[in-house]
Amino acid sequence: MDGINLAILVGGFLFVISIIATLISARLGAPMLLVFLIIGMLAGEEGLVGIQFDNPQVAFLIGSIALVIILFDGGMRTHPERFRVALAPASMLATLGVVLTCGIVGVSAAYLLDMTLLQGLLLGAILSSTDAAAVFSIFQSQGLRIKERVASTLEIESGSNDPMAVMLTLTLVAVLAEGKALSWDVAGSFLQQAVVGGVMGYAAGRVFVFLCRKLPLSFAFFPLLAVASCIFIYAVTNTFGGSGFLAVYLMGYLVGNARLPQIIHILRMHDGLAWISQIGMFLMLGLLVVPSNLMNHLVPALILAAVLIFIARPIAVFLSLIPFRFPARDQLFISWVGLRGAVPIILALFPWLAGMPDEHLYFDVAFVVVIVSLVVQGWSIVPVARWLKLEVPAELAPDQTMPLDAVPSNDVMEVLAFKVTDTSPVLALSWQDLQFKQPIQFLGVLRDGEWILPEKKPVFNAHDTLMVLAKLKHVQKISEVLAKDAEKSVLSNSSFFGDFVLNGNISLSDLDSFYTINFAGEDKLQTLSAYIARRFHRRVVIGDQVRLDQLLLTVRQVNEAGEATQVGIKPVEAVG
Repeated sequence: MDGINLAILVGGFLFVISIIATLISARLGAPMLLVFLIIGMLAGEEGLVGIQFDNPQVAFLIGSIALVIILFDGGMRTHPERFRVALAPASMLATLGVVLTCGIVGVSAAYLLDMTLLQGLLLGAILSSTDAAAVFSIFQSQGLRIKERVASTLEIESGSNDPMAVMLTLTLVAVLAEGKALSWDVAGSFLQQAVVGGVMGYAAGRVFVFLCRKLPLSFAFFPLLAVASCIFIYAVTNTFGGSGFLAVYLMGYLVGNARLPQIIHILRMHDGLAWISQIGMFLMLGLLVVPSNLMNHLVPALILAAVLIFIARPIAVFLSLIPFRFPARDQLFISWVGLRGAVPIILALFPWLAGMPDEHLYFDVAFVVVIVSLVVQGWSIVPVARWLKLEVPAELAPDQTMPLDAVPSNDVMEVLAFKVTDTSPVLALSWQDLQFKQPIQFLGVLRDGEWILPEKKPVFNAHDTLMVLAKLKHVQKISEVLAKDAEKSVLSNSSFFGDFVLNGNISLSDLDSFYTINFAGEDKLQTLSAYIARRFHRRVVIGDQVRLDQLLLTVRQVNEAGEATQVGIKPVEAVG
């Protein structure tokens, strides 16, 4: 009993320290996952606490469950708009990109670590997946918003390349453990994992949505049902020879986009569960590593990390994105943001569990590469994004939203809360002074904890919280009036998009009336929207930029069909 109590005490203490340490991480701009790893190492066998943990089975069990929860949460938060914008390029990165990374890193590992080619390819497969959760946690902590096309590509790639890396690793582990050679049977096994995983994930998502609409359970039980279901589907899919991680991600996507009344409760609980999973997984991996063992292969591991970051990832990105005509700066950023996270370290446990020779080699090398990636790439992501001018003005939004999904309606309704500050555009005004084109209902003001009803016609003071009821589709327009940063947003928008904004349906010849343009054979009768769409050969998103002679055209607003409806105009000499 004393031993169990001590384990609980130490575990709880490490979690508390890890959560508090996120504040330090945010101030330093360091990746939070790196902080969790370091805390785990400090508590480990050769650290300050001296906890001895050398059980890959337990580590794999905890890591697998954690990854299932993280992937399911990521799937639920992936919106269809992301897929429409970036499904094709992200799919190429998650398939061809992973294979290219595996091959380049594998050949390098075989040479640097004196391995066979198959062993090198196994290490390449282990290191081939990226971690978008780490990337976007850095963006969020630094208040950075990047171009939607780049963000969507990174998000979908990372969610879908984890299953790809797992399938490659399992296939190569099986080949090496059984002493087989690469053959078409291996390709068949790989295909089976992908097909079974996809089918099981789709079926599980549809069944879960059906159950949510039919079962008369309390709302409190649906988040628990979601957790149990995704873990169950992962295990069932693996039993039938499929990729459980692919199934879980696809199931999460279907559940998150089914407009279920229970989804807000599921998302809130899973947000916390995903963070607990990441913290627990990195603490455990930090405990598992023995720092002195890392020294045995430190120099080759560092060289391999450099090959991965500066050679393999850029080549994989540039070759994979050739058909999609991404701007060079977008490709450069995507190649730099190939951040490695927990998945490579978890995958490095596979050879250990299979009883392969030099099982510690895979784990130690993967650990060093992940540390290097988190330090070098993680700390530089924000400066690189700003250097490449990929940052776009943040969208205005309420300080808090409370969806009314549980109330049946043709449109999703939300209660919106806006804080009034000393710089708010609504300061010293009353509700009667404001004008809206959208249907909106004023619900009153919270002042010093008291609710002031609309009938009292309050004047908005600093530190008030203004509450309204509106449709979800009108939140952005309403925020342009009520958000505390509305005036600041006007300035940042002008800097990014230009001082002049034109409708996307005006023709190039109309634009020529204001600017002297060398069209170089372009059709003057085509609209700005058509010109931008033709240059991109794909769905247009906010922040896309194209050049027309000495003008820079920046997409400021798009419609549901992905056509530019508003375009910012800026002379090229003003860009900088």
